[in-house]
Amino acid sequence: MRIIAKRTLRQYWLAHPQAEFPLLDWYQEASHADWSTPNEVKNTYGNASIIANHRVVFNIKGNDYRLITEMDYRLKLVFIIWVGTHAEYDKVDAATVPYKS
Repeated sequence: MRIIAKRTLRQYWLAHPQAEFPLLDWYQEASHADWSTPNEVKNTYGNASIIANHRVVFNIKGNDYRLITEMDYRLKLVFIIWVGTHAEYDKVDAATVPYKS
């Protein structure tokens, strides 16, 4: 999968250094994935949440962080929508939250 935009992850881990390695781990695994359906994502990440608008929420670092993505399975693209702590995630609507830049 091609990840758009790693910059969002990098900006987050620069502000929250403890998130760097867990986010990099997710990035490496997702970059090498070849997901064609939400079920294939769930096969890789059993605790991922498939939600509306082609979005998938990943639990990062034992659920300390949440990563909201949008998938284009046909084009093999993963768009980084939002990343934050679990507490911050509880305050957003994952299906409609706008891109975090």
